[in-house]
Amino acid sequence: MLSIEQAKQMAAKLKASLELREHKLSYSTALETVAHQLGFKDWNTAAATLPPQIPQSQIQFSKPIPILRIFDVRKAQEFYLEFLSFSVEFEHRFEPGLPLYMGIVREGLQLHLSEHHGDASPGATIFIPLNNIALLRDELHGKQYGYGRPEIVKQDWGDVMEVHDPFGNRLRFCQQS
Repeated sequence: MLSIEQAKQMAAKLKASLELREHKLSYSTALETVAHQLGFKDWNTAAATLPPQIPQSQIQFSKPIPILRIFDVRKAQEFYLEFLSFSVEFEHRFEPGLPLYMGIVREGLQLHLSEHHGDASPGATIFIPLNNIALLRDELHGKQYGYGRPEIVKQDWGDVMEVHDPFGNRLRFCQQS
């Protein structure tokens, strides 16, 4: 179960994420939205029900964020932002002219893309569970991307669609049966 502090952090992230997309949302509205997402009637009910915090002795992992190696910022933007419809969460360079480290996000999926030599090896495969894989395939086909028209393959464990980026990395989307 989440703690009240984690729920507040979720609300703050929701507010910040929407502001990046030029959607204004008050913190109190973000709290109410998070309460509804967690199945509560309202924030007051959530605040009265959720524990104050997770005990420090309990290990808590968050979801991992894969880092993928890129070699060309323009090609990465064309593939990840234009074709796959990710949004930029942040960009970082130690100074102009140095390699880019960029965070991207779409529908809860976060990826980090890096030009830095030591961050990752090209040729990685990321397994990405999702719902509505056919809808994603149709969306991608509609973009008429010149370097790929991914198809869904039925496997014993579910429907799989692989998308290959320009740097040899594979995003393996899977809708489990």
